[in-house]
Amino acid sequence: DVIKVMITTDNHIGYMENDPVRGQDAINSFREALEIAKEEQVDMILLGGDLFHDNKPSRNTLHQVMAALREHTLGDNPLPLEYISDPFDNALGNYSFGAVNYEDGNFNVAIPVFSIHGNHDDPQGLGPDGALSALDILATAGLINYFGKTNLVVGRNGPQNSSDRDIKIRPALLQKGTTKLALYGLGNLHDERLAMELRMRRVRMYQPVEDRDEYFHMLALHQNRVGHNPKAVVPEGIFDDSLHLLIWGHEHEERADPEQVPDKPYRICQPGSTVVTALSKGEDKPKCVVILKIHGRDYEVTKRELKSVRPFIIEDLDLEQEICERGIARLDNDKSKFEIQRMLENKITGLIDRARDQWKAKYEHLPQEHVPDMPLPLIRLRVNYEKHEVGNLARFGQKFVGQVANPKDLLGFNKKRAAIRRARELAYLGDHPEFVDVDVDMDDMVVSERLQKLDLGKIVGEVIRNQELECLPGATLDEAVMQFVEKDS
Repeated sequence: DVIKVMITTDNHIGYMENDPVRGQDAINSFREALEIAKEEQVDMILLGGDLFHDNKPSRNTLHQVMAALREHTLGDNPLPLEYISDPFDNALGNYSFGAVNYEDGNFNVAIPVFSIHGNHDDPQGLGPDGALSALDILATAGLINYFGKTNLVVGRNGPQNSSDRDIKIRPALLQKGTTKLALYGLGNLHDERLAMELRMRRVRMYQPVEDRDEYFHMLALHQNRVGHNPKAVVPEGIFDDSLHLLIWGHEHEERADPEQVPDKPYRICQPGSTVVTALSKGEDKPKCVVILKIHGRDYEVTKRELKSVRPFIIEDLDLEQEICERGIARLDNDKSKFEIQRMLENKITGLIDRARDQWKAKYEHLPQEHVPDMPLPLIRLRVNYEKHEVGNLARFGQKFVGQVANPKDLLGFNKKRAAIRRARELAYLGDHPEFVDVDVDMDDMVVSERLQKLDLGKIVGEVIRNQELECLPGATLDEAVMQFVEKDS
């Protein structure tokens, strides 16, 4: 009677695929996740979005994912999970096959995979079958069950009936023994749009017609959970009270233990990503997949840490404090730069040693001869400084080639601000501080650092909005430019 589900999100397969060191990190973690699913003998796998890092994954990436899914999810194992819904719901185009692979007699499915899309692999294009995602290719090949796609009504020529403009979420109804699962999916939408639709009560979650009170209701979504812009974040407590559990994708920090939402009956499980894509806090937590056991309306969540993930150590350094403690401030300019660089090198070496110690601690239960070799670690030292120059560090990382996986971006520099001054003080931004992340200090940064912090999409959008366009609507043109740049569509 227990439905056992393996959940993983934000696999980002294809990330840095051309890097000779890190190119296989994402697919290796995904393969390990599938191996855990087989080892745990789960009834199904749930993917929470961003399986692919690129909207149009390369031929190599697509081949690797399809091969991994075929290797680990197809087979002759008996499948006790019954699909109660119409298998032709969510079917793509006018074809004879449905949307559920294990209901198709042409396939032997051992572990069905259900997946929503994320913001990286969302549907694009206007072909005969509508907007398509890379997930549609996997679904058509019979490897996954793609659900949660929403066809939003855009423009003035859409349906006049407001109910026809609603976002409709129909569940996939599954049953094993006496346990019934209503699985809802909502692929990524623009956060502003989804938040607005939720506030205006234009999101309809359909309930099972029969025995609705006997179902465990679970929603998988892929949206911003935290954000600096209140309009670009989906509030946790805005969903329907009929839900029991939310699987939250998109956020890379691991918060898999279910968290109670204030004044709501449901909890949120955030598995986090399976590969490091940003050298920032939150990504340094151990990566994992989630094993969810559902019995009736009761459930249990356990975490399985991924062993193939590359070690990642991040640390902050207060440069002024270090300079004072080491007496570097009393030295002349050239010598102080040399001492600062040597101090930074020693800090990086210490972080590498810490990564090695953590790797040994992870496998301390194994005999020494069975401990796998540690892959080159990811190291990030965030240097906060005020006035001292650190010299030319263009070749700094070359000394650590062969010791770390990211020699080109070991260091990150942030200049402290003496007072709260916003980005509008920067000459080239004028009166538009909204173009910069509100938590980013831009004071006295070099030009290259400033440019990295800018949101160029917002700048382009502002330029378009300031034009007196006669033929093309500004908002539509802005969206089209973004899709062309980010999605190549």
